Amino acid sequence: MKNFISVKDVHDIEALIAQGLEYKKDPRKDESLGRNKRIGLMFFNPSMRTRLSTQLAAKNLGMDPIVLNAGSEGWTLEFTDGAIMNGTTVEHIKDAAPILGAYFDILCVRTFPKLQSQAEDESDHVIQSFIKYAKIPIVSLESATRHPLQSLADLITMTETFREKRKPKVVLTWAPHIKPIPHCVANSFTEWTQAWNQADFVVTAPKGYELSTQFTTGVQFSTDQAAALEGADYVYVKNWSSVHEYGKILGDHSDWMLTEKHLRHAPNAKVMHCLPLRRNVELSDEILDGPRSLLTQMAMNRVWSAQSVLSEILKGL
Repeated sequence: MKNFISVKDVHDIEALIAQGLEYKKDPRKDESLGRNKRIGLMFFNPSMRTRLSTQLAAKNLGMDPIVLNAGSEGWTLEFTDGAIMNGTTVEHIKDAAPILGAYFDILCVRTFPKLQSQAEDESDHVIQSFIKYAKIPIVSLESATRHPLQSLADLITMTETFREKRKPKVVLTWAPHIKPIPHCVANSFTEWTQAWNQADFVVTAPKGYELSTQFTTGVQFSTDQAAALEGADYVYVKNWSSVHEYGKILGDHSDWMLTEKHLRHAPNAKVMHCLPLRRNVELSDEILDGPRSLLTQMAMNRVWSAQSVLSEILKGL
């Protein structure tokens, strides 16, 4: 594995999941793999689970992680080719990225969409610029369009909790929010679940919240949340803003907040969310504090998803 930006960089999803579960049993079993290797983690927006879990994963593999908060601890970077830099940006990615490539063996980058231009966000130009100019393996800690380490942790969580001899029914359901939220997690979960091909998968959201077709080809979509949730084994709750009216909230859909009443026809459903979340806006207290919730387990599995990916990259260095 050269880079880790999406599921398309993975040759064998099941093997990657299995490796993550092996690390969960024995976190230090490959602690010599990353000895004398340095990993940089660059954050352009806030993070808690991604930041800490990736550092823990790197430490478990014997690596030396160094974190840089790009917005507050580094120069403001310019990403536009041919830019006349007489404004707020101080350093061009063409000059910064090669230095980072010399400092580190692996570079992890977290960025966020602006939700202003769909074309700009879907180009993932920040991540792609680091790939182009750093010349070392790049790992996405979330980009403008995807959150692959989260999605791998999600598959690890479902794999270790489902014991039936059939495919689980997995539902990605839209949830309300007080502000426009990016599509990264929803895009990525959809893309990974489809590629995994081990679940009966449906996406449900109000009309106008259909995800981009580049992530949903062949995916069942329903605007009837109640019908979609019936008989679900896993319900992944996430807000996202409109794609067609890009970055906008389309009215009040507060009745889409998941409660026990919504799951009356899914008695065995487990509930998932990537965190952070707004209680009693996206998800009710009764679910979050009850036996259905897998949120803590998912967050713990972020360490093993990161460790599985980093080990694959290290084996190729």
